[in-house]
Amino acid sequence: MGSDQLTLGFDTSAAHCAAALLSGDEVLVARSEDMARGQAERLMPMIEEMLTRQGFGWSDVTRIGVGVGPGNFSGIRISVSAARGLALSLGIPAIGVSTFEATKRTAPEGSIPAVPAPQNQMYIAPEGESPRLVPHAEDGHTAWPPKPETLATNIALIAIEATAPFTRPAPLYIRSADAAPPRDAPPVILDDDS
Repeated sequence: MGSDQLTLGFDTSAAHCAAALLSGDEVLVARSEDMARGQAERLMPMIEEMLTRQGFGWSDVTRIGVGVGPGNFSGIRISVSAARGLALSLGIPAIGVSTFEATKRTAPEGSIPAVPAPQNQMYIAPEGESPRLVPHAEDGHTAWPPKPETLATNIALIAIEATAPFTRPAPLYIRSADAAPPRDAPPVILDDDS
């Protein structure tokens, strides 16, 4: 990829909204905002503000990197949906990057990428193994995700290095959703003949 290519990386897989804009491998701007809710409403305006302040428009973006998790189910869907929609409308590739890959980029050599999970657990991805959910441990060998703006930057850098063929980004879910269907029977719907 040429040095004049503009790459956008973003992530909403945790309690943040983070984005980075790179020209080649030079970071032009990286921002994050802490938020437990509201990423869907904030992500696109944040990116547009970043582009405008750097003198760019949407059509200048040539590649997208998006965080696919693991993490918050809704947050992951927000990012992945935004990336897919942007890629389709702009006619550019969108590359899904796991939090494990983005964490490993700046983690100490030999550490195991880990992502906090609910109920005193964590997701881990040891080299050569499938990601899994395990009890939380502070053993000195785990590498936690970097601050959100660094995470978004790492996502963009990994997207820059990706080569075709590209597959559409997809959420990385390691466990099933906490949500469950209602236990109550559905209401009886009466038709007009009753």
